[in-house]
Amino acid sequence: MQKRALAVHDLSCVGRCSLTVALPILSAVGVNTAVIPTALLSTHTGEFTGYTHLDLSDQLSPITAHLATLGLHFDAFYSGYLASGAQVEQILSMLDQLCDSETHIFVDPAFADHGRRYSLIDESMPAQMRRLCARANTIVPNLTEAAFLLDRPYPGEHYDRTLIGDYCRGLLDLSAENVIITDVSFSPEETGIAILSRSSQQNEPEFLFRSKFDGVFHGTGDVFASFALAGLLQDMPLKPAAERALDLTHESIEWTLREGQPLRYGVQFERVLKKL
Repeated sequence: MQKRALAVHDLSCVGRCSLTVALPILSAVGVNTAVIPTALLSTHTGEFTGYTHLDLSDQLSPITAHLATLGLHFDAFYSGYLASGAQVEQILSMLDQLCDSETHIFVDPAFADHGRRYSLIDESMPAQMRRLCARANTIVPNLTEAAFLLDRPYPGEHYDRTLIGDYCRGLLDLSAENVIITDVSFSPEETGIAILSRSSQQNEPEFLFRSKFDGVFHGTGDVFASFALAGLLQDMPLKPAAERALDLTHESIEWTLREGQPLRYGVQFERVLKKL
């Protein structure tokens, strides 16, 4: 039977991120993907100015109430960028109304990067996002978000495997089953991820690295997370799903650089969808 997912992210009209990434990637693996937009933006907020932003908080409860009448089962609930900390309460209500015990709750706590919150995100978000992560099966924060979720200082470039292991265990303590921290690097030449699962019986994370490209690649967190969830919905174990997601995200960046595309429009993930 075809699997079904619900993706709850913002919708940016231009710039590959959020729903314009999640929907095609999940659809490419045959997942029937429904969407609920948390905000509508003309572009994403990185490297663009003058963008529009419409907070859709007033639509979330009516949409949820209507979908609840349809009797649908969602194999995955995938949340990403939320317009405000206050929206977390509405997302928690969605979980109660639209999910069941078989739904894999996959949270990308997309609210910060490079040591600071995104421009439109209020200071309540880290504490509110902890509540949502506590309901998740899998969480996929970047290094900045991991630090903020744990109420720790952002470590910048000065950290080691011991600190990342501490972060992973701390995030599991929020009640998640699986943690993938992205944007982990121990040398200027590489970047990658740390993976720790409660079911693995291991106390230390596994690390996967790829060569690092120069530049800021907007939306790659969404690309990676969507590829990872696609793997999980294809019944791949966590590590192989994460490793394939890392490879495909890396290749998407390569395509973008090879063709000289402006980085602010996101990476060419479309080029690698056939590999799913």
